[in-house]
Amino acid sequence: MTEIFPFQNDEHRFRIAMGVEYRGTDYYGWQIQKSNLPTVQGALTEAISSVANHPVDLIVAGRTDAGVHASNQVIHFDTHSVRKEYGWTVGTNTRLPRDISVQWAKIVDTTFHARFAARERAYRFVVYNAPIPAGILRDGMTWERMPLNLKRMQQAAQFLIGEHDFSAFRAAECQAKSPVKEVRELTLVQQGRLIVLQARANGFLHHMVRNIMGVLLAIGRGDQPVEWARDVLETRDRNQGGVTAPGAGLYFVRANYDRDDLPQRDAGPAFLDGFPGLDPV
Repeated sequence: MTEIFPFQNDEHRFRIAMGVEYRGTDYYGWQIQKSNLPTVQGALTEAISSVANHPVDLIVAGRTDAGVHASNQVIHFDTHSVRKEYGWTVGTNTRLPRDISVQWAKIVDTTFHARFAARERAYRFVVYNAPIPAGILRDGMTWERMPLNLKRMQQAAQFLIGEHDFSAFRAAECQAKSPVKEVRELTLVQQGRLIVLQARANGFLHHMVRNIMGVLLAIGRGDQPVEWARDVLETRDRNQGGVTAPGAGLYFVRANYDRDDLPQRDAGPAFLDGFPGLDPV
């Protein structure tokens, strides 16, 4: 591994925050893999290190799985290199593949931490509910051919609001210290053939949103009663939680911080801008 630049003098260290958008279809998730498979972190690290002229270590607000997308992912890194914010943005983008884009860069104080300073994270999950799969944006939505009952899904989601032990919605390989999370919003809205879940929480477990959506889809199809969402939660047993929904429909859309100096964009993804019933996150 390449040694990260040792910052021996904090007076010459700068912390850069970035907002990143990416299509995760062709990547094996955010985190660099030992097998050298393509990852979002790997592509960004290479590009930013080239602009900085030294290796950088990237910290991210929330690691995404293989095939999962982001419209407002937040990262940070430390550097001794002096660049304008515009230079960091444009310079990095010229070195990135077309499915990853830095939307902004901001010089921040060294107390900022993309992961630990985030007080809330938000995801959106997009379902294409139609008898035949879509041709356009097929990798950006999860296809469900059976008609879904939105009202049943909305009712079921209410059982999961609040602070709970979400062990039943946690992947076996999850490394979080505690399964207890506070879910602050699970909103389900529909427009035409699209059904969108908006989820906000103080944090999410590995596969948590996809596992929640898997339960809600089963209830929406009529395979399970509305109360099944509550029953699964109370078991605290992942084996009782049903199928994990595919990653194609999932987007990391926001990390919220107690500061007002970071650029703000619509939550996204862009094709959901102005979607009826989706409040800002």
